[in-house]
Amino acid sequence: MKRWILVMMVFFLATPAIAADPSGAETLKESPETPVDFVWTLICGFLVMFMQAGFAMLEAGFSRAKNVANVMMKNLMDFAVGTIAFFAIGFALMMGTDLGGIIGTDGWFLAGNAYDVSTIEIWFFMLVFAATAATIVSGAIAERPKFSTYIIYSVIVSAIIYPVYGHWLWGGGWLSTSDFMIKLGVGYGALDFAGSGVVHALGGYIALAGCILIGPRIGKYVNGKPKAIPGHSMAFAVIGTLILWFGWFGFNPGSTLSAHELRISVIAANTNLAAAAGAVTAMLITWKKMGKPDVGITCNGAIGGLVAITAPCAWVAPWAAVLIGVVAGFISSYGYWWLERRGIDDVVGAVPVHGFNGTWGLIALGLFADGTYGVYTTEAPIVTGLLYGNAGFFACQMISAIVNFAWAFGTGFALFYILKKTVGIRVKPEEEILGLDIAEHAAISYPNFVYSEQMPVAVKRR
Repeated sequence: MKRWILVMMVFFLATPAIAADPSGAETLKESPETPVDFVWTLICGFLVMFMQAGFAMLEAGFSRAKNVANVMMKNLMDFAVGTIAFFAIGFALMMGTDLGGIIGTDGWFLAGNAYDVSTIEIWFFMLVFAATAATIVSGAIAERPKFSTYIIYSVIVSAIIYPVYGHWLWGGGWLSTSDFMIKLGVGYGALDFAGSGVVHALGGYIALAGCILIGPRIGKYVNGKPKAIPGHSMAFAVIGTLILWFGWFGFNPGSTLSAHELRISVIAANTNLAAAAGAVTAMLITWKKMGKPDVGITCNGAIGGLVAITAPCAWVAPWAAVLIGVVAGFISSYGYWWLERRGIDDVVGAVPVHGFNGTWGLIALGLFADGTYGVYTTEAPIVTGLLYGNAGFFACQMISAIVNFAWAFGTGFALFYILKKTVGIRVKPEEEILGLDIAEHAAISYPNFVYSEQMPVAVKRR
């Protein structure tokens, strides 16, 4: 009891000193609304960070048992190394003082901002978004990449590729603030409320580049025809999907950065409706096509709906959210089959779910924004899309979608190509057959489970 009394005395004695700190508590005193906004934004950031667990579970479920430890290690370490990279370089490039609409120029290592609570809050929130963009690629290229190469990739995406494009839309860059885009959009440039393009399409198209350059898994194609390679646990996949669905309520409503922006209820409803519509649509598509509802593709339908609604969630009506989710369900399903027939081995379906649906989200915003709300706040100018007479804003969104693909796929292809020609991006065939758990980590995810797989003759002869 005495110890608790001492702790409380220290706390109350320290309070005046904390309140006198102009870098933090003084700001909170001046605006009574600020504390709840800070708590809201940080809690939502914590939810987004927890999405790492969802991605890890989903990828592990779609992967074979011999690769589960590797999957978990990748999802653990892309967040860890990404945190340091975004701290050192990425945040400055993304949110620093604008240079020509292209990059930010200050805030390296958070220098000068170590105790600026507003800056730290934004740094953390943008960091967890960076982690999401980076980890999307892990699932697409699963069961093949060198772990050391994946670490290098994670650093580059978190330090450069995500921050630079993020600056163009969220950091005062040219896509959102150039005179041309503002005139075209009638008062505002391209928009992306919570990251259909900045986060998801970016990660999805980097994943596309990675899949092309790393090639399909051994045994995926027989005589040129795709062969199903089932994951080891649909339970993991469904749990991962539900964790992601839950975390998205931090992703989208949290992007208001304010608990006083009461349209968070609309954003949450739209988020949920799009996910549900995507899941139901994908389920019905597989039920009709295969005679049975497919669990994995239904999961991807839900995530596809979440991705698609992420950009327009704050500017569209609930009916539009349902329609956006329905289209996302089609994209997630048929997009996966379309890529598979063309030799793209995407283990979790990340390219259609995040890439294609991220693009759809940007376009959907340009179509369905109904003018109820303004640009990131409830103030003017209001945001309207093509269906409400604003063809200029629709053009802005189309430009943004094209730029997004060009930047993400272009930089992703260059990154993986350089890595392929230098350190290599794929493990040896015998290591792939053995499994990356043992080959890369000397670990066994299920020590009581014996896994064996015959090496194809073509591989033995390499």
